[in-house]
Amino acid sequence: MTFFAALVLDGALAGAIYALVALAFVIVYKASRVMNFAVGEWVMLGSRLVATGLHALGWGLPGALVMGAAGMAAFAVTWNRLILARLVGQPLISLIMVTIGLGMVMRGAAALVFAGVPGRIVLPLAGDPVHLLGIALAADKLTAAAMAAAVIAVLSWFFQKSRMGLALRAVADDQQSAMMAGINLPRYFAITWALMGLVSVLAGTLWTVVAGGGFGLVLVGLKVFPIVIIGGLDSVAGSIVGP
Repeated sequence: MTFFAALVLDGALAGAIYALVALAFVIVYKASRVMNFAVGEWVMLGSRLVATGLHALGWGLPGALVMGAAGMAAFAVTWNRLILARLVGQPLISLIMVTIGLGMVMRGAAALVFAGVPGRIVLPLAGDPVHLLGIALAADKLTAAAMAAAVIAVLSWFFQKSRMGLALRAVADDQQSAMMAGINLPRYFAITWALMGLVSVLAGTLWTVVAGGGFGLVLVGLKVFPIVIIGGLDSVAGSIVGP
């Protein structure tokens, strides 16, 4: 019974981070109806930027996170403006194929750019194992799961209560009506992808802390697709319940 409880608790802790990765997929689809099949590569790139700030530049975790967030946001906005903006009105298969192609480019380029940079990331708060109901739980897993849950809560509030979140929900419901109401679609699409880039940094960092990083992190993107299918492609709540 103790072994079963340990498995359940460990799965719940991992599920919080899976939910954060799934949320990166849902954010984009919810606002722009683009299915990003390169979500694993985005998460990988975010973690590699943070690792570069840590090991190559020696900035410490806060500075590395800021660097990763800025880099991913800039990459997301550039990607949206140069590529996706030119595909507006094109068949859905075109958008799907271009995200798959982006993933291939990201995998190949990252292997060259980040060659020799260690992928390990450690949270400074990690300490001795925490005992719960007689079960020893790794402190880094508990910390990572708590941080993932906090980020998910903030994003849920953002979409439900903030002015920008309401605008993104309006775009998701009906892009033409949103445009007629004065919402700048290109601007909000850029915001959507930038937000996805920020979530990718956090998800990649927390996953690396718990399970290790490196270029194999792209496989996490494949694992979250059943979650978003079960929870709903455009459901923030579903991405949380799905894991």
